[in-house]
Amino acid sequence: MSKPLVAALFALAIAGAGAAPATAAPASTTTAPAATAAAASTAAKPAAASPTLKAVTFAGTVALSNCSGSVVRFPNSLDTAPALVLTNGHCLESGFPEPGEVLVNRASTRSFGLLNSAGTRVATLRASKIAYGTMTDTDAAIYQLTSSYATIRNSYGINALTVQDTHPTAGTAITVASGYWKRMYSCNIDGFVYRMKEGDWTWKDSVRYTSACQTIGGTSGSPVIDQATGKVVAVNNTGNEDGGRCTENNPCEVDANGNVTVRKGINYAQETYLFAACFTSGNQLNLNAAGCAVPKP
Repeated sequence: MSKPLVAALFALAIAGAGAAPATAAPASTTTAPAATAAAASTAAKPAAASPTLKAVTFAGTVALSNCSGSVVRFPNSLDTAPALVLTNGHCLESGFPEPGEVLVNRASTRSFGLLNSAGTRVATLRASKIAYGTMTDTDAAIYQLTSSYATIRNSYGINALTVQDTHPTAGTAITVASGYWKRMYSCNIDGFVYRMKEGDWTWKDSVRYTSACQTIGGTSGSPVIDQATGKVVAVNNTGNEDGGRCTENNPCEVDANGNVTVRKGINYAQETYLFAACFTSGNQLNLNAAGCAVPKP
């Protein structure tokens, strides 16, 4: 990795980052310890039966120098299209994008270690560009590779993970698969956060996990996989480490009425379904496409 692990843990991996200025901070504050977070969740359902867990492997996940990621496709992506890698905006080699900053079609030669189902590195994939990257409203980056899906499958026997093109559902049994650590975390979607604030950034409609997903530094950018379908429903990005309020590494939740809730030890992800409408079947970014509602430059 490009930085010592300690630096990645504190500067890049666990947190994505997000927060509004103090002048916009809501008035009331509620603290919800990790032990009680599940009880405060929305419509949580029992975990999926164990057979579905076996369908989730490391195949298609990747290791970055400082984060995790995955080779992904959208429902309409062609096999001949250049493959894409999904990770966090805060994992970009150029550093954290500023609030309001959106990177589009920036040249990149970044490398990614491709893993097979057992978590063994089988290849090094190379980016041709950063197709999209931001930490505004969401914390996501999508790289375009020099290889197509067909080339990756034919060369290494690995298929890309498909990104679900509909909003995820509370209670869904999920697995966070970290290519950096070659480690998986299984829990449920506890609910959704109207606004999540951390440092200088704000994210919309974030995914909150139940307390079983205790993700750590290096898991940033991991795909959040629906155990029943095997599809990617979000990208792992942050968690409240110390019980702090809206600071880096300590995101807070803000509801539609401006009330702040802090959940120490609870971790979060950013939804990915909106990106499906923004890429053509050839995986070219089109921010003016119908239904494409991600932030624009």
